[in-house]
Parts: sequence; C-alpha cells; structure tokens
Amino acid sequence: MFCLCNDFEADHQFKFGTVVDGNSSAKEILTLDKVVFILRSQHDSYHKHKANIFTKKLKEQITARSIKGQLTLISLNEDWAPYGAWTIFPIINILAKEHANSKSWFFFCEDETILDLNGVLEVLSNYDHSEEFFLGHALQDPQPAIIHHFAFHEDTSKFSFPDFSAGWAISSVLMRRLAKQLNDNPAKMDFSIDVQHEIAMFIHDKGKGAELTDVREFCTSSPGDNDDCVTSFYDSSASCGEVDLNDLFFAVKTTKKFHKDRVPIIKNTIGQHTSRVVYYSETIDPSIPTEDTGVPNTESGHCSKLWSIMRKSKVNKKGNGTKWLVVVDDDTIMSVPRLRRLLACYDPKERTLLGERYGYGCNIGHGYEYITGGGGMVLSNVAVDAILNSDCGCYAHDAPDDMVLGQCFRMLGLHTVHTPEFHQARPVEYSPKLLVHQIPVSFHKHFDIDPMKVYEDYLS
Repeated sequence: MFCLCNDFEADHQFKFGTVVDGNSSAKEILTLDKVVFILRSQHDSYHKHKANIFTKKLKEQITARSIKGQLTLISLNEDWAPYGAWTIFPIINILAKEHANSKSWFFFCEDETILDLNGVLEVLSNYDHSEEFFLGHALQDPQPAIIHHFAFHEDTSKFSFPDFSAGWAISSVLMRRLAKQLNDNPAKMDFSIDVQHEIAMFIHDKGKGAELTDVREFCTSSPGDNDDCVTSFYDSSASCGEVDLNDLFFAVKTTKKFHKDRVPIIKNTIGQHTSRVVYYSETIDPSIPTEDTGVPNTESGHCSKLWSIMRKSKVNKKGNGTKWLVVVDDDTIMSVPRLRRLLACYDPKERTLLGERYGYGCNIGHGYEYITGGGGMVLSNVAVDAILNSDCGCYAHDAPDDMVLGQCFRMLGLHTVHTPEFHQARPVEYSPKLLVHQIPVSFHKHFDIDPMKVYEDYLS
C-alpha cells in the first residue's frame, strides 16, 4: 500500500520565510531525536492497520538508512489521546508540556502521507526552530467559502492554510505560544468543520500570530513524481477491491416539493447503478415511487425522518441481505462505483458510521463528533441495530438528524469514521489543489450549479 519517495538532496535554496543558510556553519543538523511525529489516525480496524503500516515503513527507513536518534511517533488512535484529538486543539497543551522543551519540531501527518524521513529532517533543518514557524503545503480558497465561514471574503488570497495530506510542522517555540494562547483565550468554536483551516486561523490569531510558510518540498503528488518532494500522498480508497452492489441499500430523504426536480437527479446518478434505493417522503407519490415515513416533513433537522428510515430499512425487501445503509439527501450527488470501492476497505461487522466528520465541542475535548448528512451517511447494519436498540432518540421532529446520530455514537462509546472523499458542499467551496489528489465520492447541494455536470466532471 505504501511506497517511499526518492531520497531528498539537501542543496536547495529557499526564497520564502526566514531560513537558515544552507552553507552557513550555524545551520543545525537536525536529528530524529528533535522531532515529534504526530499521526492523525482513526479508531476503526482499517485505519489502525494503515497506522501500523505507516509506523513499520518509518522504522524500515531508520534501519535501512542508519538514521540516528530515537523515533517519537504519537498516533491519535491510541488510548492516551483525549476525545476530539483529531481537531488538534485538545492535544496542544499535552504536546507543549511533554515535548516543547526537549524537541525542536512537531510534524503532523495523515495515515496516507508518505514520508522520506531523511528528507523531512533536511527540510526542517533549513528553518530556525527558535522562531515561530508554521510550515506546510499552502492552500487558499478560490472564493469565499461557506465551510470556512466566508473568512477573508475581501481577498481570500491573503490567507493560506495547510493541506494536511502533505504533512505540516510547527516549531517548538510556536507550540509553547499556542499552549499559552489556548489557556489565556480558549478557542471559541462550537463546530469543527475543516480542521486544517481552523487550526491555521487559530495560529494566525487575527494577524497577531504566525502565517503559514509554503514549503514546496511538502507535496501531495504521487510517490516518485517529483524528486524534490520529501512528502507525498497515496489515496488508497480505490485499492481495497469492491463491495457487491447487493450489499448496499440507499435511502433518499426527500419531500413533496422536491419530487420533480431533485429526485430525477438521484435516479440518473445513484439509480443508474442500483435498484436497491428507496425514496422516503411524507407523501406517497406512485410516479417515483416514494414511501411514507409516517412523520411530518420539517424545514430542517429531519431527525424523526431518519429514525423512521432506519427502522424501515430493517424490514424493506430492498434491504434484505444488505450490509450497509447509505442515507443521502435528495440533493446529494454521489458516485456509486467509487462508494463500492471505498467501502471495500471497511469491515461491515464493525459498528461503523462513515462520511465527512464534523465535531461539536470537540476542540475542548468534550462534545461529540458526527457525520454531516449532506455528503451522505453510511452505517453498517450492526450500527443501525445498535442505535435502534439503544436509548437514543429524537428530542424533536426537527432536531438535526446527523448531530443526534453523532450524540448516540458518543453515548455508545464509538467513534465515527472520517473519509475526505465525502463533501458537504459544492466543488467550488474547496481548493482545487485539495480536490486534485482526492477521489471524490460525493458533493452536496444544487445551488447555482448543474448537478449532472458536477457528477460528470468530478464523480464519473
């Protein structure tokens, strides 16, 4: 699954940021002992397996290249990590307290980031760790984005945030400052939506903090494509095989006013691949046909509708023998073939809730995480059983269904599974540099776009 980039040659001249001159005797020769590597892993068996492979590959490099020093690798699927550690905020104080006085750098990466370990050390050596440095592969919004609360709407080019897939780094002095900043003025965020943007906003601190330095050697290209890259990225979501179509049951949440314009799009996308799809509405419409959920439609929330769908999915003949329940909105744009390849990586015997992960209150180590509904929510049948057999339920018909489902998972002591291939918003809301290394499975909303063109351009 993983492969290694070519060795990095350390004779580059940097023209951005404040760096240590590569020819200067003052340049620190960074050793492995001076870096903490943080792997933003997950708790399900597939991602634990990937974390193990990641660790194994690093250790193989250390042995093969006789890299000196002790590897400090922290994996966020381990028991020590506080709840919501994936948002980074709950671990800042821990990292600062335990490592900031003895280490020079903190390097963060994903379980599909591929590192040339010697190269990473060489690149970090070119920056002065005694200054506040925030290093990464810079992304910028092409236009003001709702997922970023329209930050820097006057000129989005004035703010950069790191692509986590390429890896990113913080100097120890900056980590200490962030810990103090967090203690003095806790981050005031209820929701965690796009962590890589939110952590950059916190570090930026309204212009009083550090800006991201774009490091051209931190890359998201495929391994071996660029000899200058010390990191690369491999999306393994299409390498696990393919689940049988008969393992998937699609439930579409719809309502009468959208039967004529939105449902045909679902039929021309999801419906062209499978007959195991049911359209759930508050109104019987034989022309589709729809199935009555037995609950009134609401303008938002739809919690009672979701619970009705989960109960009905257990008895609907189209759901017989299936292993996965896929719940989509009637304006979700989804690729069934890509979903089949993605789900092949996951074990349907585990209680799984998969999609694009958001969080509520997670940045302070409390709250709960949830899968945002617009991009699609995928539940294993055993997860559906666990929810229906628990004390969880809707406190109102219009309670937010995805958030209540996340609360239930937290109550059951379970973690959601995040996949960046699901998208709550339209393609225009995301940086093109981000989408180019993904294999998107879904997008959401028909506003100001042609949904079939989105499907053809991004999902087919």
